[in-house]
Amino acid sequence: MDDEDLVFRALADPTRRRILDALRDRDALSLSDLESRVVEGGEMTRYGVMKHLKVLVAAGLVTTERDGRRTLHHLNPVPIRLVHDRWISRYTETHVAALTDLKQRLENP
Repeated sequence: MDDEDLVFRALADPTRRRILDALRDRDALSLSDLESRVVEGGEMTRYGVMKHLKVLVAAGLVTTERDGRRTLHHLNPVPIRLVHDRWISRYTETHVAALTDLKQRLENP
């Protein structure tokens, strides 16, 4: 799999998206912190959260650092931005240019 495939695979799962949301809201979370924010009603074990983190790390969406005995997890938005630049920005540019032209025509007839 190439890097982009790993990113799409990682983003396809709702639990992994919840992990990314938790890291977006508060950076440098430990596994215990993530587990308490992501797992609802005991639907997943600690091991399950670890498996999801492994996929996110492999995709480059999460980075880790050791802080004593704890491992802290950080969101890395770069792979998401690369996907955005390739797949989304080219389509939105046309719309933005069209709206800018329309605005100028309406304001300066």
